[in-house]
Amino acid sequence: MIGDTSLGPTTTQPAATAQATRTTAISSDFETFLRMLSVQMQNQDPLNPIDSSDYAVQLATFSGVEQQVQTNQILSALGGQLATSGMAELAAWVGKDARAAMPVQFDGSPVTLSPNPAALADAVELVVRDEQGTEVHRMQLPVSAEPIEWAGVDSDGAPYPPGVYAFEVVSYSAGEPILTEPAAVYATVREVRSEGGITYLTFDGDVAVPAGSVSAVRAAR
Repeated sequence: MIGDTSLGPTTTQPAATAQATRTTAISSDFETFLRMLSVQMQNQDPLNPIDSSDYAVQLATFSGVEQQVQTNQILSALGGQLATSGMAELAAWVGKDARAAMPVQFDGSPVTLSPNPAALADAVELVVRDEQGTEVHRMQLPVSAEPIEWAGVDSDGAPYPPGVYAFEVVSYSAGEPILTEPAAVYATVREVRSEGGITYLTFDGDVAVPAGSVSAVRAAR
């Protein structure tokens, strides 16, 4: 299986609980710090008391740490909100065809490929691999970045079985390979999801790619 579209139920309660726990921890740490400071004052040497400026430095230091922790929490919350906002905007892509360098589910219909051969190439090949990474087809391509249709049939015209296939474009110069990279393909977006602050688009065949790797979107064919 390529990619993973599993995503459990979403809820804001765990995030709110974690936020409350962190806030409580900060308050508890500050109270502990004050108790320790009081004990320090009570047990100082009366003949050599600690300078009041030292207490001020300790208080300022702890206050600075506390403020930094709170700032990090605020930034984390804002990051989550931005990710959710971006996911909501990308929801309009569901049902449309997106182009990215990724494997694609083949169901018998032609697959649109967008090769991008090396500028110095004088020959280009397309290599097709199945879900296990085994090469199943190899064919010559024009030395061009124009989109092409892969019909999904072998050299005898027999169709390949349905499944997830990956495509590589191999560029040659003077008979030597100089560049091998995945071909960008069009596939229909089925879902938009967020994981770890990254928004993913999912496609048929459990294929998932970061939204940022999409280079084009078009109406579904």
